[in-house]
Amino acid sequence: MERLAVSPADPEPWALAFAADVLLRGGLVVFPTDTLYGLACDPRNADAVERVYRTKGRLAGQAFPRALPLVAASLQQVEAVAVRLSPLTRRLAERFWPGPLTLVVDVGPGIVEAVHAGLGTVAVRVPNHAVARGLAAHAGFPVVSTSANRSQQPATSTVETAIDALGDVIDLALDGGPTVGGAPSTIVDARTDVPRLLREGAVPFSRVLESL
Repeated sequence: MERLAVSPADPEPWALAFAADVLLRGGLVVFPTDTLYGLACDPRNADAVERVYRTKGRLAGQAFPRALPLVAASLQQVEAVAVRLSPLTRRLAERFWPGPLTLVVDVGPGIVEAVHAGLGTVAVRVPNHAVARGLAAHAGFPVVSTSANRSQQPATSTVETAIDALGDVIDLALDGGPTVGGAPSTIVDARTDVPRLLREGAVPFSRVLESL
């Protein structure tokens, strides 16, 4: 396992390119987000996705959230993998991204079934963190971003705790210093005319409703 220090505000391009290459070769990368540390893989690589489930110590679809969430570099990158964005989803994305609001979208071809647990949908967001966005940008595709911890264990805001929890199973850890911690992202399904809260988080659902 390799560990690289990166600037959280202005990450070094070579480090992001190196991390993206690890992902594209089927590796697992720990990285900081605007909430907690995440564990990334290429959602198009079935072996890498299976490694994520094994690393976290749970079976695909075993417990909520059944599917693995993604992070993207931009709304445009999300549009490239989604079948379509509902008008409400687009409004919320434009209002809250980059930030800790995760939105459910209908997924297009290319993402392996274990990522969406056969549901045909994924939860995705554009995080307000340069390292997380840069990793997806250099990969050229939204990447899996599940919490960097074992199943049923607390999520972490430090790279040291993530490394201790996941051990040498991961291939690379991007050390961007402590994250803000606190609640994870809020998950909302806005594919219909009435948004539905799936997980309380950093963005109060009342704010989501007020924004509409």
